[in-house]
Amino acid sequence: METLYHQTNKLIQETQHLFSQLERKSSNIDLQEVKETIESKLNLINSNCERLDVLCLKGPVSQRQNARMRVDQLKYDSRHLAAALNSLCTRMIQRQREEAEREALLAKKFTSNDHVDILIDHTVQHNNSMHNAIHGVDDLLQQGSSVLDNLRSQRITLKGAHKRLIDIGNTLGLSNTTMRLIEQRTKQDGFILIAGMTFTCVVIILVVVYLT
Repeated sequence: METLYHQTNKLIQETQHLFSQLERKSSNIDLQEVKETIESKLNLINSNCERLDVLCLKGPVSQRQNARMRVDQLKYDSRHLAAALNSLCTRMIQRQREEAEREALLAKKFTSNDHVDILIDHTVQHNNSMHNAIHGVDDLLQQGSSVLDNLRSQRITLKGAHKRLIDIGNTLGLSNTTMRLIEQRTKQDGFILIAGMTFTCVVIILVVVYLT
């Protein structure tokens, strides 16, 4: 177990050295190659930690706790190195992208001011779309307000016409009873009209069904 522990600890130190080498000479080192080397070492370290877990259980009881602490420290170092690898790769990829964009910008040939095409940023386009949508909603609200105003004016006009009709009825000497009778007769005429229309539709449907 001691031999395997020292081998694993040595692998961790070698991996840490690769990290420092990568930080110092990131421009002259193949990122993918170094990443694969570090990943292979981390896989080997994790495999050794699994074997050490088994060996801890087989060791003397008095030494198990100490052995377990040493193996846990190796696992912690391995996880820390894996997280550092992910963070470093992200930073280097971002740095390479920025360098490529800077090189592309420096290599771009610009024409005279009369022929420069302004590339509108997506955020500006989104902002313009939002403003257009807001103006559209404002127009809809204004149209709705106009419709409500028209309905209010029509309601006032109808109220005035109804009042004038009542005044005319009072002028002609019609009593409230006569007015109610007229209203009831109007409702009855409406029912008769609906019944007649329904009966006519039923007759037409029956004729069409039986004749076809």
